[in-house]
Amino acid sequence: MGGLKLPPQTLHGIHCGRRPLIAPFSKHTFTIQPNYSSSISTGFAARNVALYSPSIFPCGYFILGGAREKRFGARSTKASVQPVTEELVEDKTKENPVSGDAIRRRFLEFYASRSHKVLPSASLVPDDPTVLLTIAGMLQFKPIFLGKAPRQVPRATTAQKCIRTNDVENVGRTTRHHTFFEMLGNFSFGDYFKKEAIKWAWELSTKEFGLPADSLWVSVYEDDDEAFEIWHDEVGVPAEHIKRMGEEDNFWTSGATGPCGPCSELYYDFHPERGYKNTDLGDDSRFIEFYNLVFMQYNKMDDGSLEPLKQKNIDTGLGLERLARILQKVPNNYETDLIYPIIEKAAELANISYALADDRTKMNLKIVGDHLRAIVYLISDGVLPSNIGRGYVVRRLIRRAVRIGRLLGVNGGGEDGAFLPAIAEKVIEMSPHIDPDVKARGHGILDELQREELRFVQTLERGEKLLDQMLAEALINAQKSETLPCLSGKEVFLLYDTFGFPVEITTEVAGERGVKIDMDGFEVEMENQRRQSQAAHNIVKLAVENGGDLAENVHDTEFLGYDTLSARAVVESLLLNGKSVIQVSEGSEVEVLLNKTPFYAESGGQIGDHGFLYVTQDQSKQTAVVEIKDVQKSLGSVFVHKGTIREGVLEVGREVEAAVDAKLRQRAKVHHTATHLLQSALKKVIGQETSQAGSLVAFDRLRFDFNFHRPLLDGELEEIEKLINGWIGDGTLLQTKVMSLNDAKESGAIAMFGEKYGEQVRVVEVPGVSMELCGGTHVSNTSEIRAFKIISEQGIASGIRRIEAVAGEAFIEYINARDSQMKLLCSTLKVKAEEVTARVDNLLEELRTVRNEVSALRAKAAVYKASMIASKAFSVGTSKKIRVLVESMDDFDADALKSAAEYLMDTLQDPAAIVLGSCPDEGKVSLVAAFTPGVVDLGIQAGKFIGPIAKLCGGGGGGRPNFAQAGGRKPEYLTNALEKARTDLILVLTEKAN
Repeated sequence: MGGLKLPPQTLHGIHCGRRPLIAPFSKHTFTIQPNYSSSISTGFAARNVALYSPSIFPCGYFILGGAREKRFGARSTKASVQPVTEELVEDKTKENPVSGDAIRRRFLEFYASRSHKVLPSASLVPDDPTVLLTIAGMLQFKPIFLGKAPRQVPRATTAQKCIRTNDVENVGRTTRHHTFFEMLGNFSFGDYFKKEAIKWAWELSTKEFGLPADSLWVSVYEDDDEAFEIWHDEVGVPAEHIKRMGEEDNFWTSGATGPCGPCSELYYDFHPERGYKNTDLGDDSRFIEFYNLVFMQYNKMDDGSLEPLKQKNIDTGLGLERLARILQKVPNNYETDLIYPIIEKAAELANISYALADDRTKMNLKIVGDHLRAIVYLISDGVLPSNIGRGYVVRRLIRRAVRIGRLLGVNGGGEDGAFLPAIAEKVIEMSPHIDPDVKARGHGILDELQREELRFVQTLERGEKLLDQMLAEALINAQKSETLPCLSGKEVFLLYDTFGFPVEITTEVAGERGVKIDMDGFEVEMENQRRQSQAAHNIVKLAVENGGDLAENVHDTEFLGYDTLSARAVVESLLLNGKSVIQVSEGSEVEVLLNKTPFYAESGGQIGDHGFLYVTQDQSKQTAVVEIKDVQKSLGSVFVHKGTIREGVLEVGREVEAAVDAKLRQRAKVHHTATHLLQSALKKVIGQETSQAGSLVAFDRLRFDFNFHRPLLDGELEEIEKLINGWIGDGTLLQTKVMSLNDAKESGAIAMFGEKYGEQVRVVEVPGVSMELCGGTHVSNTSEIRAFKIISEQGIASGIRRIEAVAGEAFIEYINARDSQMKLLCSTLKVKAEEVTARVDNLLEELRTVRNEVSALRAKAAVYKASMIASKAFSVGTSKKIRVLVESMDDFDADALKSAAEYLMDTLQDPAAIVLGSCPDEGKVSLVAAFTPGVVDLGIQAGKFIGPIAKLCGGGGGGRPNFAQAGGRKPEYLTNALEKARTDLILVLTEKAN
């Protein structure tokens, strides 16, 4: 069926009694053309129309052809289409019209033919500090909805990759919850509104996709009579199929304040035979919401009142997986061709038949299939596993997939047993129409998955040991308190969240040992985590601020800085403490907006220029001076010059001479070009799969973050430096070009991490070495860089390395500083530079010798002290006498304490239990516990005993059953801790010895 692969159990009865998918309200002519050659006949309607459509690839990018320069009218409601030439038409005769890829393509083509610009999906890493991950299709348009950025097109359509993890526990359990999903959307930025959005949504559903009108239901906000009338009077939806719903369901808000408005949703009815009386659109067994239309028409004020927005917008979202489920006639989203091949691969590796599996096994296979999609696309977008932020989301999904896969018995077949890479290969194979970059990054994705899986398997093994320890302690505590043994909810959650132990495994293992589980406490911990997750991950915050008014009054700043470092400009606006003012006087911190500027605003990792604004009178007399220390972008492309009025008064409308500090600009240019050379050198030395994960181009240094799993070797760093300095010595002329984004990508240009690009991009090329999309400033010739030196290489997160380096003038300053330090060192050591290393080695050896001698003397002193206190030992027990000694050893360090304990064990002989404590330094406690074999045989272990004692001193520790050391940070509690140790030893030894 044109590549559509469905679960075996869905192959039976697809057409049993189902109606042809024809909309009864349709005014167009349709002919039924079932595909009898396929294993499943879709019964889909196909229109008899001429071959006229926009030129669009299935992945959502415009073909660079004759229609490339076509612009849509701001208020046009009819598409201006171009004939598609034969060579540009993709052969769709073999394409299954209801495959996930076909649905995506048809949606985008539908709205492209209605003057919407097809835009690519944004990254899963949003350019928005209020949201952790991209959770909605509208997120990339948030600045436009806020009025903080000008619209580039009046209407757009996208197929957006999204991640939501707030409902992760529902994945696999319900028919529709996912972590990764695609949201198809059409958007209007002050162009069309409610009527067009509703009519097109209905036409798309009933005519383009052929959904039966009598199986569609509509919800509207309870007070939105306008939407109700459009649906009923103009579209023709029966009133009994339109539900008015309350604010919780059908009124969209971005937060306590900001843009908001009513919404309307389309639902598909799987059981229309049940009629329309007493229907509940929230009944998942009958309905599924698949298309949501948000009418952004109000601004919610601080007092809760609603003010009409000047620019009314449309924001819609159609769930691709949900519509695929409807059209492919499968029982849930997971069994569509978007996810099922991944599930099938996991089942194959587990030697399981999905069709014959029980419900629990199917649920686990669905979780693995869902999570692998999310993991692959997140890693592809630069999110690597870590313990914080986005990285923790990936790590948690990987760990869930690993532990569930192990429950299923999934095996990757390799020596190490890793299976995630084998399943991920299927995800990557299916990725080209979703994100064409995934396949190119496939090797790095698979390597990262293998490393993380093997690392987690080791964590699981540590978790098994911890569980065993928890169970042993639960049994001991229960015996002491004469209660039933039980693991607390916090302990179970720790095993689940940190070590990846499924609750069912913990319950099963605990049950075998006779220990119960506090499930209520566990659910409390889970609910706390869910609330935190929802607060962090599932809200897109919008707020209309002063920026909205500014956007209407201030135009984009014309940047002249590629060609000149000084220019005459006019002050368009002044901001004092964020508020617009007419003039600013001497001494004030000010933000200046100019109509044009030579100053570079911070972006692409490069910091903003420094310099001055001069106000002159009669072209000679200087009346005001503004020192600029930073330049930032705001409202899209408005440059905000931040500085201080050093002399005079600055006024709006005044003409100024804007002058960039040429020396600092040159430093930035040198470091920026050196950064490009560094990325190329890294790819040559450690592999093409490495990619940028962040950068800083400053005046004094450059910083480059990149994806790599280990520290670089000294030889590799030397090779990188050698390559870069060789390219610098070649004296290569740089080339800059402006071209379309698609042309740039096709030519092999590398995109900078985290940057957004328009249709036209600037490409900076060092011929034969580097080609990147970059709006930064660069040298004209690599020889201007002069020299390059790496000053550090370190890890900053799991899988992320950082190189700091200097070039040009900063390189000379660095070398001069190092030379001065070397001269000082030579003078101090009274040796030549080439003799410094040998002299330092000799000094270190002398220091080690002296330290060993001091340590030996301390040990002797500690042994002497121990011989003095040995007489304080006392006996415990009746049938078996055990010698006990618990004493303070003043200020001896941990090594000396150990020597004393060893001496006392020999002196007191077996059986004996010794606990010693000391305060070697301010704010430091050392503890040691030494138990002879006779004590250990009683079941008393030094490692477990000393830990709780150390906690009283603000620390912890452990060790072997016969010997353990611990430490703390609160010397003032040492006396109490030793008293606690003495009491506990007496109690437990008395009980055991008798």
